[in-house]
Amino acid sequence: MCGIVGYIGNKDCVRFLVDGLKRVEYRGYDSAGILIYRKNTAEHFLVKNVGKIIELEKSISSNLSGNIGIAHTRWATHGEPNHKNSHPHVSNDGNIFLVHNGIIENYTSLKKKLEKTGFTFYSETDTEILVNLIQHYYKGDIEKAVKEALLDVKGTYGIGVFCLNEPDKLIAARLGSPLLIGIGKNENYFASDPSSVLKKTSEVVYMQDREIAVITKDSVVHKTLDDELLEKSIEKISFELTDIEKSGYDHFMLKEIFEQPKTITDSMRGRLLLEEGTTKLGGLNEHPEIYNSLINADKIYIVACGTSWHSALIGEYMLEEYAKIPVEVEYASEFRYRDPIITPKTVVIAISQSGETADTLAAIKEAKRKGAVVLGICNVVGSSISKETDAGVYLHAGPEIGVASTKAFTSQVIVLALITIDIARRKHLSFRQGYKIVKELKILPALVESILENSAVIKEIAKKFSSAKNFLYLGRGYNFPVALEGALKLKEISYIHAEGYPAAEMKHGPIALIDENMPVIFIAIKDTIYDKVITNIKEVKARNGVVISIASYGDEEIDLISDYVIKIPDTTNLLSPILTVIPLQLLAYYIAVEKGYNVDMPRNLAKSVTVE
Repeated sequence: MCGIVGYIGNKDCVRFLVDGLKRVEYRGYDSAGILIYRKNTAEHFLVKNVGKIIELEKSISSNLSGNIGIAHTRWATHGEPNHKNSHPHVSNDGNIFLVHNGIIENYTSLKKKLEKTGFTFYSETDTEILVNLIQHYYKGDIEKAVKEALLDVKGTYGIGVFCLNEPDKLIAARLGSPLLIGIGKNENYFASDPSSVLKKTSEVVYMQDREIAVITKDSVVHKTLDDELLEKSIEKISFELTDIEKSGYDHFMLKEIFEQPKTITDSMRGRLLLEEGTTKLGGLNEHPEIYNSLINADKIYIVACGTSWHSALIGEYMLEEYAKIPVEVEYASEFRYRDPIITPKTVVIAISQSGETADTLAAIKEAKRKGAVVLGICNVVGSSISKETDAGVYLHAGPEIGVASTKAFTSQVIVLALITIDIARRKHLSFRQGYKIVKELKILPALVESILENSAVIKEIAKKFSSAKNFLYLGRGYNFPVALEGALKLKEISYIHAEGYPAAEMKHGPIALIDENMPVIFIAIKDTIYDKVITNIKEVKARNGVVISIASYGDEEIDLISDYVIKIPDTTNLLSPILTVIPLQLLAYYIAVEKGYNVDMPRNLAKSVTVE
């Protein structure tokens, strides 16, 4: 979950590397470091700092310059954030420097092996073992030494390597952690995220597992670890530089919340067939045999983590109600470690914003090993999940920089709705029913816009509850997963304990927590189980609980039994999570801001969880 970036060329690269790190700081921000090599004097400079990249920037001398460099921003796995554990790491002989994203699982046995040959270690990291393993194999050929070292390694890595004895090249390699090569003119780059190189180039080559690249200023040679030459295609980055800037907003998270009318539109663009009362998805329709496996599946597993798991739960409700296919939602981290029942008619759908989530990738590989058709829903073009799955659908939500996911969640729910409608219309759903849902989809962006225009009301409620110690979020049906998601958002960025529950389950335990200090958020829109939720609200009020309700426009009854009410427009049941989640995103954001926290970089979290 770290961010790495590298440069080789004729120009000074210090500013590029620091700016590149800032672009991936959402991947890790507990320490950062940079290694710079100056060709004309054959000097090198290593600067490392604990904390965010701005602390590294302060430590870099104003006259520091160089033509080759590697840099890293860290999310700690092995060893606490401190100077000795920060990257880049250097070999015992001072010749080899390494930046690394991933986890070396067999580092303990490798460390013992190296200690027996005289190596000493100064940090608590697995990365220091790897850089010294490369030194162990180094006999004048850094490419060969990296290959031999990686053949000994178990685990995951995206690495960049620089060797003082061979300063005309950088080495990059990947297994399980994202890495790409940026193609320039008389200069080339590597990075863990395309945003790091976008200021220099929009042309990139995405590396795949067990690949190594030898990068000079004029060329990039791709090989497998078994030394087989590879022909790689150059791809275009699918977003603009303005997409990864704050554009006047205080935080990326706020920008991304307010982008949702646009991102929802983009997720549906070209996919709605109103005149036919259905939808189409090119990423699935282009693979009819695979898509037929989904349509005719006797069971679907949806595997995901975090926010994506919550969207998967909504997808379960949709697919079972409309497509009439049994669905089981699994945490990807659990799926691979048990023995899921996979039959010839089982389909697995994997959901991930980044397309690089390690647990989800592992679940995909396990499902494929057992013979399942595996489909992907992800946001990042060229990501590992898009390559590993048999077919899939892109969200087209644009880059999501804020660690707490917002626009990706609503786009995931949209895509799951599009899949559901298409399957249902192919089976039994009438044109009239399909037309009604597609028509509601078309107006969703405007409905979201109307909620955002009312954000001042939510901001005022946030001020009143920013000092609360606990929250309870309650919803039923399609909005039970939204309660989970609302609680997660609050936990992630405000560090307030919050729990999401089905509203009816409150009386089976959580009701014991309710008193005058316990805010309870109800999703109480006018749907088929509205009366049941009203009963649950009265149960809370009878115990002096404080009720904040997300309710439908025009609902006057709920005003009488709630302390605070946030009104939203109506839509069909299966699309209601798109609207009900918006106030919860805003509430979490405004509470965190009121408490003075950096919502884009919450403590202990990173955006893309590329380690297990």
